[in-house]
Amino acid sequence: MARAALALEDGTIYVGEAFGGRGTASGEVCFNTSMTGYQEILTDPSYRGQILCMTAPQIGNYGVNPADVESAGVQMAGFVVREASRIASNFTATGTLAEYLAAAGTIGLTGIDTRALVRRLRIRGAMTGVISTEILDPAEAIAAARSSPALVGRDLVAEVMPRARSEWTEPLASDARPLVQPLAGGIMPEPPATGALKHVVALDYGMKWNIARHLADSGCRVTVMPGRATAAEVLALAPDGVFLSNGPGDPEVLGYCVETVRGLVGRVPIFGICLGHQLLALACGGRTFKLKFGHRGANQPVFDRLHDRVEITSQNHGFAVDEATLPAELEVTHVNLNDGTVEGLRHRTLPAFSVQYHPEAAAGPHDAAHLFRRFHELMA
Repeated sequence: MARAALALEDGTIYVGEAFGGRGTASGEVCFNTSMTGYQEILTDPSYRGQILCMTAPQIGNYGVNPADVESAGVQMAGFVVREASRIASNFTATGTLAEYLAAAGTIGLTGIDTRALVRRLRIRGAMTGVISTEILDPAEAIAAARSSPALVGRDLVAEVMPRARSEWTEPLASDARPLVQPLAGGIMPEPPATGALKHVVALDYGMKWNIARHLADSGCRVTVMPGRATAAEVLALAPDGVFLSNGPGDPEVLGYCVETVRGLVGRVPIFGICLGHQLLALACGGRTFKLKFGHRGANQPVFDRLHDRVEITSQNHGFAVDEATLPAELEVTHVNLNDGTVEGLRHRTLPAFSVQYHPEAAAGPHDAAHLFRRFHELMA
């Protein structure tokens, strides 16, 4: 196998074996603690502009298949693992992870001490880096990392949002867990009535496809619009509700998105996820800040204040809402149990709420899937 290197802006370099694509790419180096779901992670547009390290020791053992993609292709700049499986053991696999990355032109790095890399990122924070099969000289690689553009201040949403409006028609996978799950006290919400479809406009800032599947499964007709759409363009479709999607990068540079959300608050029910959560806070007068190393993984504990329970959630974000800047009309509904950061908001008088995590959970867990039903009920 060819050699590959990962260099960080702090002067650290890791040299191992290349798998997948060849070349040189830069991005913010971060880590994800999920043990499975690597294909969903690779195709999540929220990872645009990032080089991701998986903390699980072996990745790729069940291969890849078309059913597990969350966008039109691999989104991240580079992929780092301790051991890349060379075989695909699952009967659904249509190829190996290495073949998948090679077809996408995404550089993979294996055979390094990922524990040391993750420890460094936890202590010093996420850093700009370069992954390369071409630049192996330590001094040259480190210089390339230091000269690469930082993630803060970049509009990455413009790179991943769709170009045109579309109608979502794909249903939820038949083997997925049902969305109707118990709430606090064992209360079971009613499933959507046949023929009672609500029209939802989903503003796509880099939306994972499973979000649209869940919206459809909860009883919605989904129109997907580019995140650049104006409030007037959205309202012209007379939606019953507006969904604000996940997406990559720094929310505070997305003034055009914030302006649209500001024009929608109070005009139509709103549900935001991840970047959409941050945009709702910004539109109402709050601010955001960059986390030291972010929340990325399928095991993030969140306390739901509304129902007095803990949910294990899937997350992928490097920014968070600053609670101290929130206006009085926004109530914090969910908090992260690891660091106390804001994980959910709702407007006290208007039909709008949001969460920082991913209730569509591709891949898992499904603790928060009931939020799609809550949105449907908000539009009733």
